[in-house]
Amino acid sequence: MASSRLPVIPLALLVLVLLGPALLADLIAPHDPYQSHLRNRLQPPVFAGGGWEFILGTDRLGRCILSRILHGARYAVAISAVGIVLGAALGSALGLLAGYARGWTDAVVMRLVDISFALPSVLLALALAVVFGPSFSAVLAVIVFVLWASFARQVRGEVLSLRERDFVARARVAGASHLRILSRHILPNVANTITVMATLQLGVIILLEATLSFLGIGVPRPTPTWGLLVADGRQFVVSAWWISFFPGLAILLSVLSINLLGDWLRDRLDPRLQQV
Repeated sequence: MASSRLPVIPLALLVLVLLGPALLADLIAPHDPYQSHLRNRLQPPVFAGGGWEFILGTDRLGRCILSRILHGARYAVAISAVGIVLGAALGSALGLLAGYARGWTDAVVMRLVDISFALPSVLLALALAVVFGPSFSAVLAVIVFVLWASFARQVRGEVLSLRERDFVARARVAGASHLRILSRHILPNVANTITVMATLQLGVIILLEATLSFLGIGVPRPTPTWGLLVADGRQFVVSAWWISFFPGLAILLSVLSINLLGDWLRDRLDPRLQQV
């Protein structure tokens, strides 16, 4: 039987590491994330011999690591939220259309899905960065490109089964239009799947955005995204390990808590698991 208990620890980590800092970064960050303190460059964390002024230490320009991580959460949440909404909306709409209409519409959408899965997202990001330069819009374009195909394929598979059910046949006999059948009878039955997929894909988006920023083809400097913070510490891994370690830890905890929350949500929303 699926557990009904809330995943308290993942929720607490999600609020503490991601959502809380994203909403309250301006209030709780001890320093300006862009301000340099060259006299205090490469200061270690307080537990490694540093002072309380910079709790998690400073980077090569003397910027506060904690403040940059807190503000980086804001960009992680913004990119994830916008990306998941756009990707899920596009993919789900095409999946509904392909599964319900079938025929050539289904064939065209599925070939586009195959093309999307065949193209590496990092190469696409490189191409967009060369043409348009690193930007928030380019990152969103890559995220939507990566996400929509997964939603389209999953939703299309469920719609192919749902369209043959008795309640859909009765709606057709009653004279319901195709749009009404899709919106009132089929979409509510795939909404749980879309919700679970969206939750699980949030971790994928955070990792993808961090990867693009790490490679220098994501959100441009000096924006303190987590991927850029990890990249800033590459040449100081031995002498100033905290520069990369703490942003990497924030990524790890955020993605892990999101995945655990997504697994719990899947168990709660899947009626088949309620009877196991």
